[in-house]
Amino acid sequence: MNWTQLDTWIVVAGVLSAMACALPGTFLVLRRMSMMGDAISHAVLPGLAVAFLVTNSRGSVAMFIGAAVVGVLTAVFTQWLHGIGKVEQSAAMGVVFTAMFAIGLIIIVRAADKVDLDPGCVLYGAIELIPLDTMPLFGMAVPRAVVNLGVVFLLNAFIVCLFYKELRISAFDEALATTLGINARIMHYLVMTMVAVTAVAAFESVGSILVIAMLIVPAATAHLLTDRYGIMLLLSLVLGAAAAVLGHIGAITVPRLFGFADTSTAGMMAVASGLLFAMAMVFAPRYGVLSRGVHRIRLALRIAREDVLGLLFRLEEAGLVHRAAGITRLLRDALGRNLALSAAAMIGLRFRGRISRQDGTFRLTPTGRDDARRLVRAHRLWETYIAKHFDLPADHLHGSAERTEHYITSEMGARIADDVAGAELDPHGMPIPKER
Repeated sequence: MNWTQLDTWIVVAGVLSAMACALPGTFLVLRRMSMMGDAISHAVLPGLAVAFLVTNSRGSVAMFIGAAVVGVLTAVFTQWLHGIGKVEQSAAMGVVFTAMFAIGLIIIVRAADKVDLDPGCVLYGAIELIPLDTMPLFGMAVPRAVVNLGVVFLLNAFIVCLFYKELRISAFDEALATTLGINARIMHYLVMTMVAVTAVAAFESVGSILVIAMLIVPAATAHLLTDRYGIMLLLSLVLGAAAAVLGHIGAITVPRLFGFADTSTAGMMAVASGLLFAMAMVFAPRYGVLSRGVHRIRLALRIAREDVLGLLFRLEEAGLVHRAAGITRLLRDALGRNLALSAAAMIGLRFRGRISRQDGTFRLTPTGRDDARRLVRAHRLWETYIAKHFDLPADHLHGSAERTEHYITSEMGARIADDVAGAELDPHGMPIPKER
């Protein structure tokens, strides 16, 4: 891989584009308006065409203003349809952005002889050509797109820092923001303006179709990794920048493995962003598929272990013991546990010193008996409580208690015991174990 100055400028442009998009993108994700970024990025197309028709110039200022105005109008029309027209928000987005996008395409097609706009460039971007259009800055030739993207990024960062509290509160709860004296509607349109301006600035880098990846995917990835807003903002910036760098490296290295010279850098940036999201979706510490799977397995094992303790306690209470060879089958028949889960629960209890094997039978240890007593007490207290407060047949109480017993804390158990004070037997006539 031969890295040149052109590659550096391409990466700088991609990083600035991604970071500029990530800032407003976090608000879109938090407000569950991710498709609004897609809507605005498509809907600004007529703004580009009309700006050229009016000024007869492809100057960046005119195009920028035209697209930004149409982008803001897209948000206004969507909010108007949702609020006044009572149209569901996602449907309002679909109506507005498809109509605006179609109008833009019609203008370009009908004025093709006069309007020198490349639809492919608008849709897909031309980040590889950015280093060819330069302007002097601090005594050096800097790509014009890099300057534009840098200005937009600094502008977005300034707005976020200036209205950090207002944007954060209105993103989570508009009603609370209003009660605190924050105009949630103004904050909404401020975010939409940021999205429109950023989408226009990012056109030259990633195009209107791929800008949605920069707006949403880094923020969505960060949201999988943290629930804290400030950290989410910083992570979205880092992830967006990482996707830009990895995307360009992938664009110039991966295709060669398959016999091709290279591929679209903007496309690979979006792919890299998607891969980072996929990794977060699998490995995120709280919301990742792997961590949630591990949590479910641990929860299932904990409940199975408690069910074993409760079953052995009831067997002892009845003066019965059960042969070790058949205890897992008894658990399956009595509690619906599969043999593998029951066996794992038994192994875990023996390892924790809650049960022991004596003369071919499983018995509770003193520690295990205390744990089992607390569980059975919670079960029978709950049955007594719901029998007192709800007119239910006795045979309808066990199922609820069997599920609830695993989640009753000591504090909850004490409050339930106070409510049914004096009860010594549950509705089935079984003694409620005393608390030690």
